[in-house]
Amino acid sequence: MKVVQEYLEGKLGYQLLSKKYEMPSSTPIEQWVRAYKAFGNEGLQRKTGKEVYAVQFKLDVLHFMKQTGASYHDTAIEFNMNNPSLIANWNSQGIEGLQEKLKGRPSMSKKPKITPAKGEKTMSREEQLERENELLRLEVAYLKKLKAFRENPDAYLEKHKQRWSSNSKKKDSD
Repeated sequence: MKVVQEYLEGKLGYQLLSKKYEMPSSTPIEQWVRAYKAFGNEGLQRKTGKEVYAVQFKLDVLHFMKQTGASYHDTAIEFNMNNPSLIANWNSQGIEGLQEKLKGRPSMSKKPKITPAKGEKTMSREEQLERENELLRLEVAYLKKLKAFRENPDAYLEKHKQRWSSNSKKKDSD
């Protein structure tokens, strides 16, 4: 408010005010003055709540801007908005981005959705049987190792310890 009042008094221009207040650009001051002239003190206040705009309103704003060639700031003032960057976001999102988004987590359904695995849809009957055979082979191998471990844990661990140490020696020598 102080900067806007100083500009309106006519003592300094945008550039000199930006230098005085050590701002890298005079653009924010220009925006503040425009907002103040259009909306008064409310134009300089930050919004505390998030305002939700209808999709049709967003389309009207973007259509106006396209037809008239108005800037984001001019368009915001025309539609009584004090946040031109919101219009810039709408413009970059496209029509799909303008749709209202649901908030929060989706509610849990009472019945769980059963979706087939991606790979299983395209597998032929033969491929499914091959896959089942491979899984059964893995299961048998696992059960054999489990049985051997249960019968003699020390011998089983010693046998595999030798294999691990020989593997680690090979890796060290690389």
